[in-house]
Amino acid sequence: MFILKRQDVEISNVRHPEKDQQIPILSYQGQTFTLLNVFGANQAEEARALWRDLTDNRGKACVLLEEPDRFSVWGKVRLDRLGASDAGGGSGGAAPIPCVLASLLLLQAVYFDIEDLLGERQGAKFRQEIGEVFKRLQFPALDSPPAVNNILEVNPFESTLPSWQELQIVGLLQELHVLGKSYFGNTNFTSRAFDALQEMNDGERSEFSDWLGRSPAAKLWR
Repeated sequence: MFILKRQDVEISNVRHPEKDQQIPILSYQGQTFTLLNVFGANQAEEARALWRDLTDNRGKACVLLEEPDRFSVWGKVRLDRLGASDAGGGSGGAAPIPCVLASLLLLQAVYFDIEDLLGERQGAKFRQEIGEVFKRLQFPALDSPPAVNNILEVNPFESTLPSWQELQIVGLLQELHVLGKSYFGNTNFTSRAFDALQEMNDGERSEFSDWLGRSPAAKLWR
């Protein structure tokens, strides 16, 4: 819909009507938008891919905000419908269970590889960095180090899976790829991470593969 610069818009925080949290709201020419995803300064291509996917393929009214140190995608929202649209928890709808499971397995596989191959110090650094990703993407109940440690080490086959939004998972996979490449210096870690998906049944794995192939993160994890 729009590609805007910081000077074009106003950004403020409002309290979510149903949750104890502040929601960032972007205002432009009388329209309001809620934050969907944030990208680093070196992720312009990924940010534009998500923005185009939402606007062209899903018919959503979105803003791509370009700033010197980051890019962010915002979805149109009415302030009087914040609770109904569940703004602040992402957008795009709740992710299917197989997608949550697979994303969690990929996340844990990358983390375990970092600890096993690079050592505890690098593992601790990764925990801190992925925790910042969870906060930035507004993952529920993942705003403290103990919660981050737990999600990295919990057995997803023996626990209740978290409720994540599709766009949150897209953002997580994009950020996870950036982090993995920074730790290992190449993208070979993706094939090792995918080995963890062999624990899923064929139907779940196929559903996740189909979903991933349609997502903006597809080219990173293929």
